Formats: sequence, structure tokens, C-alpha cells
Amino acid sequence: MHEDGNNGTGKGTAPVAPRCVDQEFLALERELTVLLRRARASQGEMAREVHPDLESAAYGLLIRLDEQGGQRATELAAYIGVGKATMSRQLRALEDLGLIAREPDPADGRAWLVTLTDEGRGRVGQVREARRARYVSQLAHWDRREVAELARLLHELNAIAEK
Repeated sequence: MHEDGNNGTGKGTAPVAPRCVDQEFLALERELTVLLRRARASQGEMAREVHPDLESAAYGLLIRLDEQGGQRATELAAYIGVGKATMSRQLRALEDLGLIAREPDPADGRAWLVTLTDEGRGRVGQVREARRARYVSQLAHWDRREVAELARLLHELNAIAEK
């Protein structure tokens, strides 16, 4: 048997663990796991701050609408990565809560744009401002260049993950 675990035919019976584990990537995986777990919990808290009946997953839709303005449901579904039925259900729930409205798309009268209502914009704005204030407080001991570098690196990571 060869040292790569194959029996000389290229058809090994089991993968062989690498001899040298890349500690930097293991540390990255560990820290991202913790960050994502905390982000999910935080998203649920922020959703409840917007409205007690708001689903955690719908919070991201509100943020997208706040940042991008009116969008078609199909665009939102593609951005979030869900199907039409799921998007339709989430939008209906947000509409029932008075956080979004649908209006005709000026570019195509057959289509509809989803927009934040004044109530939705105000609630999302309050929660986002509170979250920003928490970041400022938690990272007050960081140099602003470090904060900017972290944001830049996370942006790059998100861009890679989007592909």
C-alpha cells in the first residue's frame, strides 16, 4: 500500500487524514461557527424587537428593503435563497403586520414592488440603530481602522460565499 492510502490502483478504501492539519483554517471554521450561531440568535432578538410576531428569517427581508428600496418578490427570493412559495408566505406575514406594502412596478405595470411601510421603516431603523450602538460600545477599544478592516474582510468572505 502506498503512503497516500491507495493500494497502487488509485482506489483506496478510505480517505487518509492529512499529516499536517492547517490550524489557521480550523481556527477560522471554529470562529465562524461561533459567529454564525450568535448571529442567528441575535437576528431572532432583532426580529422580535421590530415586532413580537416577526419570524427571524423575515428580518433579513426588511433589512434588504431598507437598504435597497422596493424590489420584486422574485428578486427578494433570489437574494435570500428561498422559493416562491416561502417568499410569498413571508411577504404575506410582513404585510399582515403592517411592515411592508406592495405597489405597482413603474417599469412593468403587471409586476409588483415590495416596499417598507412608514411603520416598517421606523421600526427597522430603531432596531438597526440600537444594533449599531451595541457594536460601537462592544468595539470601543478597537481602532477604527481595525473595524474597517474587519468589515472589508467580511465583505470579501461574503462575496466569495455568494459565488
